[in-house]
Amino acid sequence: MLRFVRVNLGNLVLSLSDAMDLASPLLSQHQQRTAFIAWELGKDARLSEERLERTFIAALLHDIGASSLEEKVSLRNSEVEVLGHHCERGDVLLNSVPWLKDSAKIVRFHHKGWNAWNDLSESIETPVVLESQILNLSDFVERQIDRSQYILHQHEGILTRIKSRSGSMFHPDVVDLFFAVSGREEFWLDLVSPRLYSLLLHNGPFRKTEIDLSEISSISELFRNIIDFRSRFTATHSSGVAAAASMLSRIFGFTEMETKLMEVAGDLHDIGKLAIPNSILDKPGKLTKEEMAVIKSHTYYTYSVINTIGGIKQIAEWAAYHHEKLDGSGYPFHCSADDLSTGSRIMMVADIFTAIAEDRPYRQGMPREGIIKVFNQFSDRQQLDPKIINLLIENYDEIYSYVNEKQAIARDFYEKQFAFLGDVMKLEVR
Repeated sequence: MLRFVRVNLGNLVLSLSDAMDLASPLLSQHQQRTAFIAWELGKDARLSEERLERTFIAALLHDIGASSLEEKVSLRNSEVEVLGHHCERGDVLLNSVPWLKDSAKIVRFHHKGWNAWNDLSESIETPVVLESQILNLSDFVERQIDRSQYILHQHEGILTRIKSRSGSMFHPDVVDLFFAVSGREEFWLDLVSPRLYSLLLHNGPFRKTEIDLSEISSISELFRNIIDFRSRFTATHSSGVAAAASMLSRIFGFTEMETKLMEVAGDLHDIGKLAIPNSILDKPGKLTKEEMAVIKSHTYYTYSVINTIGGIKQIAEWAAYHHEKLDGSGYPFHCSADDLSTGSRIMMVADIFTAIAEDRPYRQGMPREGIIKVFNQFSDRQQLDPKIINLLIENYDEIYSYVNEKQAIARDFYEKQFAFLGDVMKLEVR
């Protein structure tokens, strides 16, 4: 029985940040590399520990407002600083977590060039200006790296491009900081090292910081929104799964701690979908065999990401096994009944229940009678646990009402904050 849960903050945020850059070799480690540069610049600028931490967090999460793989690739390849709506979305998302609010404005302005700060009262000494300029330069440098070329064969060209933008895109003082820290070959080799995650974990600003379950929950809700808000058609899915899983867990007899962890697992169960193109996720019709093969990777990535976070490894299986079946016919691990814990079995039911009850672009949500019929078929085929199915049916009205309540909150937040921006960004990316 679990009595308490604590995780290292750096481990958690690095792993979740890594999940956002899984989608393409062009994006791999983009945010971690950006965070490394910003961290080195912040140290050389002698930022206070508090300012260094918020700049580091902002760098690790600076692209959370980019709603699709397609948009992230466009941002990666863009020489012109446009497509700024992902900055606004990132600001809103970070503001939803109280202790991340200080990083929100840095993210909002991380594509704002120095020559765009027209208010004379906003000098480089103003914290948000300096920190957003550090992030702007750090992001730009990482995007200049040609991943097919050895770093020490190209770093001088990158330095030339940075110098040419001094006084326009970047404040001269920030450019001077960058030239000071990048004069060592070690800096460039660390930047592109496959061991960068380990370097940041063991030497970064959060190496000794631990957080408890309430803070873990806040971050899981943030990433739930990042996952779901990629599309209006899935804008409430993970909130529904988390609600259904926590309710079923409580009714089953899980402890309060275990029930809360099931909710976190529900929030993160689809984090692997960050590696899936929106062209597949939003497809209105039946997926092709090739598209389905891509979809089947998302739970693999969910497991891989959560399993790297010490302290909550027990929820990796709860979150990632939601497409498994008791008879081994699920994917991608093809677990059998003996491999599937009660938490995993609950998540399997919670995910299917939420998916078939909610509207999708290709169908309306199923009514109660249809949902019960579907689950009875799963039970008869011995693919889902009949005990969990019976709990769902016996407490259907209570569970359905609770899921609807949580999804309504998520839907309201999405519609007020993101629906318009999402439509604008899709037009810009085209």
